[in-house]
Amino acid sequence: MNQNKNKILAIDVGTQSTRALVFDAQGRALAKAQVAHDPVYVSPQPGWAEQDPELYWQAVASACQQLWQAGGVSPDEIAALSLTTLRGSLVCVDAEGRVLRPALVWLDQRECTAPPKLSLPWRAAFALAGAGALIAHLQRQAECNWLALNEPELWARTAKFLLVSGWLSHRLTGDYVDSTGCQVGYLPFDYRRLDWAAPRDFKWQAMAVRREQLPRLVHPGQPLGALRAEAAAALGLPPGLPIIAAAADKACEVLGCGALAPDTAQLSFGTTATINTTQPRYVEVQRLLPAYPGALPDAWNTEIQIYRGFWMVSWFKREFAHREQALAAERGVAVESLFDELLDSVPAGSLGLTLQPYWSPGVTDPGPEAKGAIIGFGEVHSRAHLYRAIIEGLVYGLRGGREQIERKLGRPIRRLVVGGGGSQSDAAMQITADIFQLPAERPSLYETSALGAAINAAVGLGWHADHATAVRAMCHPGQVFQPRPEAVRAYEALYREVYRELYPRLKPLYQRIRRITGYPA
Repeated sequence: MNQNKNKILAIDVGTQSTRALVFDAQGRALAKAQVAHDPVYVSPQPGWAEQDPELYWQAVASACQQLWQAGGVSPDEIAALSLTTLRGSLVCVDAEGRVLRPALVWLDQRECTAPPKLSLPWRAAFALAGAGALIAHLQRQAECNWLALNEPELWARTAKFLLVSGWLSHRLTGDYVDSTGCQVGYLPFDYRRLDWAAPRDFKWQAMAVRREQLPRLVHPGQPLGALRAEAAAALGLPPGLPIIAAAADKACEVLGCGALAPDTAQLSFGTTATINTTQPRYVEVQRLLPAYPGALPDAWNTEIQIYRGFWMVSWFKREFAHREQALAAERGVAVESLFDELLDSVPAGSLGLTLQPYWSPGVTDPGPEAKGAIIGFGEVHSRAHLYRAIIEGLVYGLRGGREQIERKLGRPIRRLVVGGGGSQSDAAMQITADIFQLPAERPSLYETSALGAAINAAVGLGWHADHATAVRAMCHPGQVFQPRPEAVRAYEALYREVYRELYPRLKPLYQRIRRITGYPA
């Protein structure tokens, strides 16, 4: 290691902000700068979510410049840069590399009404496998299909179709290159092979994108390229700086939490709540839904999602927390910091108020007819009970994901690590330990996605022999929350006798609602 260049710059581009962090070889965060995205996205039509990609680049440049201006670290100390970004958000560029339209952000809900038609043999094969509805869903959701149908002239000019990670990598290196660990979205990617689909794969029929529109792929920990002069000037870094491939934000978060053992579950309390394990073989926990690429080579994350999971905290804040918002403004603190008082004022189980967190429909289980539900209301219940029921419902849903993973893998989950914004709540962590009946660990560092990117850079630079060695050196445990026997007994009964019964019993009603009202469409 060059003694003068002994630090790593990790850039984490999220839905709501971009963060730049500097780490050393022991995983210590030495400096941080953050730039909020305002607005989070623009929406020209109901259900659409678009963003100017230039906003992400400007945020990256601004965050880096803030680091150097603060004076704690110098650009000359940086040995390499690594990038992690939000998933499933796509950018169209022309042959000269110019952006043709706003990026389609992962929150976008538009659907293609007339996707490409599959050949008869493929249609018959999927019908026989009972996968016809799933493939039709994939085709409707694929952004390239919507663009080809609704903006055909623009699509004809699209020379490259890139995830935000690939577009930013091009801005950094001048090359159309991306990490295999970032390929999460409706793209012709072979998750089992960790490469673009083979020429005869049905995905090339199902989606309007062509192979030449997609970037070259490298594995996490490998070089993406070198920082080109124009980008170096914008970021305040030396030209030629190595750029090392990382992975998408959720995969990097799993790595940054040190969750590499197959029997370790990593929960992410973010906008989308997830439960993940890292596996050395490809396993589809949910039938016909892929395991996502991990943030290290030849590894997969068995992810189960609760879409718009901890978004529900924002919903509660907007709809019910006016008192806390006023009090937070008065004290000069974040309103979420006051929510633990609500949680602690209510007993485990929220006096029977039980929430099913299917705020957005799923694909398989729950199915597309599913909606959220809250049962057990009584005159004793308050806003605090509702908020605790939200957190408990989310953790119940993640526990259900744990059981799916355990059934598929044939082994129990023995360790639990929790990251994401919601993990900063001590009360939410305690609820998690009680419902999972496992100690719930919170890493010492909150910025685990950025740390995962830094781990990849450290391995790529040869500072650590491999990812497992890097995790041992760079991931450090924080507070551990132990299950409480009395709460465990209450949650076990509520989970098994009430929560798990909700969806099977309500599913026929959801189907009737959909038939009668057309909602959700």
